[in-house]
Amino acid sequence: MGANFNELSSFVWSVAVLLRGDYKQSDYGKVILPFTLLRRMDCVLEKTKPAVLQEYESRKNLGIDLTTFLTRKAGQSFYNTSPFDFPRLLGDPAHIKANLTAYINAFRDNSRDIFERYGFFKQLEKLDDNNLLFLIVQKFFALSLKQSQSNLRYLFKVKVLPLRGR
Repeated sequence: MGANFNELSSFVWSVAVLLRGDYKQSDYGKVILPFTLLRRMDCVLEKTKPAVLQEYESRKNLGIDLTTFLTRKAGQSFYNTSPFDFPRLLGDPAHIKANLTAYINAFRDNSRDIFERYGFFKQLEKLDDNNLLFLIVQKFFALSLKQSQSNLRYLFKVKVLPLRGR
């Protein structure tokens, strides 16, 4: 899926359709916002993930803080040490919740904290209980979020945040 605003807007509504019935409209953002952030982070780290994993494996038993090494390899202020990414998550539908939880927990603590503040793990449980988790991960995987952050900010200001007030 491309990165233009109309496609992103349509995407948000398509996720809302999946959530309808199991979520109140005012709670759609509890799923859409953190999943969008997670997908964005996944896209940003895609190119450097192999180098980060290699660095992590080579140093994990040294008993030192690896943050400096891993952020340098990631080229970002965050990183992920899990072998999972969206494609690998989709490769194991039977264990989607456990694998997605492990993936999120493998982010640097400054990133993981964001998901904890959203109460995202509770949403994963609810999505899984309603047989929606795999569908949502699949839907977000189809979305490329390699575009600029300003496009994402505008999308949420115009499309996602108004959903909360309905």
